[in-house]
Amino acid sequence: MLFVAKIGVFLIAILHLYILVLEMFLWDKTAGKKTFGHNDEFAKTTKVLAMNQGLYNGFLSAGLFWSLLSVNFVALAYFFLGCVAVAGVFGAMTASRKIIFFQTVPALIVMGLVAIS
Repeated sequence: MLFVAKIGVFLIAILHLYILVLEMFLWDKTAGKKTFGHNDEFAKTTKVLAMNQGLYNGFLSAGLFWSLLSVNFVALAYFFLGCVAVAGVFGAMTASRKIIFFQTVPALIVMGLVAIS
């Protein structure tokens, strides 16, 4: 079961690495605009903010990867998955409700896998 939990953590780390790329490098490109549903004007005026957001997603990803390499896997995975879940709740409240399904729900499921591993 530990292997399954680590696969879950790995997948969420990859997801947040992907979000980093979308927010930091593709925000004003077709992929970023399509993913987040914004137009050229909005992308231009919010690009710096999105890059900052992307950096934070990178920190979440780095923490999850760190947990996979650490002897303290459970504690670190809980912490960073908890951060992902809270960020997802905040994003759902302030940006888009669908964030809860792409961020919070997977984090909580993987936290459950970590708990039973």
